[in-house]
Amino acid sequence: TKASFLSLAQAGRPALKQVETQPNLGRSHLQAGETHNYAAAFPTSGPHSLTWTKPGVYDTPQSPTMLVHALEHGNIVIYYDKPPADVKDQLAAWAGLYTGQWDGVVLTPGAGLGQGIVLTAWRKVLKQDRFDAAAAAAFIDEFRGRGPEHPVR
Repeated sequence: TKASFLSLAQAGRPALKQVETQPNLGRSHLQAGETHNYAAAFPTSGPHSLTWTKPGVYDTPQSPTMLVHALEHGNIVIYYDKPPADVKDQLAAWAGLYTGQWDGVVLTPGAGLGQGIVLTAWRKVLKQDRFDAAAAAAFIDEFRGRGPEHPVR
């Protein structure tokens, strides 16, 4: 439930000190068919597609240019590789709680993370080698809905 998620997020707030703020690489839109190679494995800003990845759970990697546009909207993008089943189930449940175009959660594969996850928001990153539910919930609660294109919170 959202109430249990918010309670967990409150407990994880001290972990927000571990969040990295990335440089602002801009918000320009690419032309249809144009691509962009990001320097970061998990980009948090920069030129991006005219379309965005909709909130939800994906089993195949999503286009980085569409994920960056999702971040611009205020979505949280969570990358996973081979998490334990209970971790993926918990992340998927959270994605089901937050499905709005301007404040949703996207869960997508990210190669090379093993059991770790990476949470991203516009210009924000939290890397976890081992899943910390309270810290992850605090990140989602703090940054969800705060994208520059349509901040709703």
